[in-house]
Amino acid sequence: MHPYQRILKYIGHYFTARNTRGFGVHSPFMFQFVQNVLGEKHYFYVFTEIEKLRKSELQNAEAVHIKDFGTGEDRESTVKDILKKSVNTAKCGQLLFRIVHYFKFQNVLELGTSLGFSTSYLASSSSEVKCTTIEGSSEIANRARRNFEKLNLKNIELVVGNIDDVLPDIVAKKEKLDLVYVDANHTQEATLRYFEMCLAKIHNDSVMIFDDIHWSEGMEEAWNKIIAHPAVTSTIDIFQYGIVFFNKNLNKKHYKVFY
Repeated sequence: MHPYQRILKYIGHYFTARNTRGFGVHSPFMFQFVQNVLGEKHYFYVFTEIEKLRKSELQNAEAVHIKDFGTGEDRESTVKDILKKSVNTAKCGQLLFRIVHYFKFQNVLELGTSLGFSTSYLASSSSEVKCTTIEGSSEIANRARRNFEKLNLKNIELVVGNIDDVLPDIVAKKEKLDLVYVDANHTQEATLRYFEMCLAKIHNDSVMIFDDIHWSEGMEEAWNKIIAHPAVTSTIDIFQYGIVFFNKNLNKKHYKVFY
């Protein structure tokens, strides 16, 4: 999707989304989520450490060889360019932390580690969190491991490999999945494939989060198909993320929220 099209879509989202205080959201569960998670402003101390590391890495011009299973291409980049182009903002990372913290999730799966900043937010709310993350590029995975060491995060299992190859075995070994965060291979086919694979261990209180749901027409089509899936009850579109709920006590309802 052309950048101008995305800008226009964002403007449209801005004017059609409900505000983050939850007014107009009639479900008590969803109202509390919008108000207490999306609207939460409390700054946790771990944010400082993660963002301090991000700031340092933004100055890092070391070369990195990237093996991209999504495009089938190998390419060269630098640490700082990866951070600038493909790693989510602090605000988005902190939302991942808030979701894990709010629901007290323990079993977390991330598809697409990159340099490990989103992973660090997912794993930081408690030492009880068991966070598994998958990265296709071994060089990027090695740098993510260094970042986890710098942040003293010992509750992360990093698996290196093509998601299509390693995900079935990972899911099979999990008793359940509380939170699944998908930030890899931004195509319709891959996104739906990952969604279907993870459904086997989703439970009533699980949450799935999809990154870049408006990245392309294909991603938007994938998002619409996820919304329509019979296992899905409510969803929230904050433009950057699509947040999916499976709680059977919720009515089939889909919200747009400005975040």
